[in-house]
Amino acid sequence: MLSILYHDGPVLVLNKPPGLLTQAPVGIDSLEIWVRNFYREREQIEGNFYVGIIHRLDRPVTGAIAFGRNLRATQRLAKQFQERTVGKTYWAVVEGNVIDDEGTWRDHLHKRHGMAQAIVVPEDDPRGKHAVLHYRVRGRVSGGRGDKTWLEITLETGRTHQIRVQAASRGHAVLGDAQYGATAPFGIQHEDERDRQIALHARSLSFRHPMREESVEVTAPLNEAWQAPELLDLAIDA
Repeated sequence: MLSILYHDGPVLVLNKPPGLLTQAPVGIDSLEIWVRNFYREREQIEGNFYVGIIHRLDRPVTGAIAFGRNLRATQRLAKQFQERTVGKTYWAVVEGNVIDDEGTWRDHLHKRHGMAQAIVVPEDDPRGKHAVLHYRVRGRVSGGRGDKTWLEITLETGRTHQIRVQAASRGHAVLGDAQYGATAPFGIQHEDERDRQIALHARSLSFRHPMREESVEVTAPLNEAWQAPELLDLAIDA
């Protein structure tokens, strides 16, 4: 069932669940299919129709994601993403103690060919793409279950797995993100690792409505995984 955060004209913003691809080949479930089923039932339509995918969230990531119902709205929203006028805030809980209360991480990332994985490469590596994010610490916890830090992150660039690989390369893998070396679990431990959630959430999304030029800001609530006992000392807001 879709968790709708905002629906106005040709703009739909959802709270993406974990373990679901944004878009997938035929025969594999995806959020795009859920959106199509929503419009098919709501508008009583059959056959093919337009749904625009404006941006994506990784399979294990939750949070705010926008879709366009027609081509014009999708193009206008996509342009805002390209021009970096969209506001995107992420929350992450990472392993270890991030020392500085705020900072900027700059790296060069390369998406490995044929793999859903990115790596940090030297600045002079021609395969690398510049990646920049800004963070501030919202909370820290130490204890028998290991140090953890709650970060609020804004992206200056949008690279494959950017937050995940930049954090992990500094010894601060996102909780539950075994793909990038996390040792601590997060959320329900499904038998299929692809269905497991990581502690990375697209908390808010702000943009201009593509038809009326009004400012829109949407906040995505957290799911129950963020209320786990080992995170209680962080006092994470829902």
